[in-house]
Amino acid sequence: MNEQQQAGIAPLADRYEIFIFDLWGVLHNGIEAYPDALDCLRQLRQRGRSVALLSNAPRPGAVVAGEMARLGISEDLYDALMTSGDAAIAAYNADPRTAGRSFYHLGPERNRPTVEGCRGEERPLETAETIICTGPFDDETETAEDYAEMFEAAVARGTILICANPDVVVMRGEQMIPCAGALAEAYEQRGGLALRFGKPLAETYDMLLERLPAVGRDKILMIGDGFPTDIRGAAAAGIDAVFVAHGIHADVLGLAEGAIDAEALARLADEYGVPIPRAIERLRW
Repeated sequence: MNEQQQAGIAPLADRYEIFIFDLWGVLHNGIEAYPDALDCLRQLRQRGRSVALLSNAPRPGAVVAGEMARLGISEDLYDALMTSGDAAIAAYNADPRTAGRSFYHLGPERNRPTVEGCRGEERPLETAETIICTGPFDDETETAEDYAEMFEAAVARGTILICANPDVVVMRGEQMIPCAGALAEAYEQRGGLALRFGKPLAETYDMLLERLPAVGRDKILMIGDGFPTDIRGAAAAGIDAVFVAHGIHADVLGLAEGAIDAEALARLADEYGVPIPRAIERLRW
């Protein structure tokens, strides 16, 4: 284990005052919470540290809080929870390019609370001025290519796509599931304008930190498994990060139990233009 790798986060508990955790791939896998991760939250709370959850879930935080509770991540384990769904709603209603505009919802019914928070008229795709994308309609069977014809027509009409989840993929059990970020990439490849809200945008971190005690950025730590979102976002926000290797990049890292490929980790950091973060195999105390 080199100096960038460590067994758990216990050695960092006295160094930082606010700990921000990603959800999918860090605290749970979409089906069940990781017991060691829950222990981390309890240990930090017992030591008086502020714990926050920051997710690119395309649903409002109030909805996600209920989902987390059903997985055993109860509200007494954290001080604040914010999602990219929250950020998308706030931005949609404030940005002059989208505020009050008509929209079409591209995404599953479980994400409807997000579009219900956007002030505008819901219309059929052919007459909508924007597309609020919360993911594929069926993320277990569809890919971005299934939307090629839809996107080409929408781009030709000048429709703006609002991406309420910049993640390209997320873990559900042991399966990688496509997210709204994959659709936003496909939309841009066809010449369309896609506006993303959530990690890695620094303003998303700023919104979350407004809900927490005021401390220096050097006292805040982000723990996440995604370089394009969690790790790059932490760098944009000026805070330190810990990378959880057994997440969406596990295959890239060639991860073996208890061993992280240091060269692969360095390549990921270089690819996303961030310092090489501390790394742990899984979230544990």
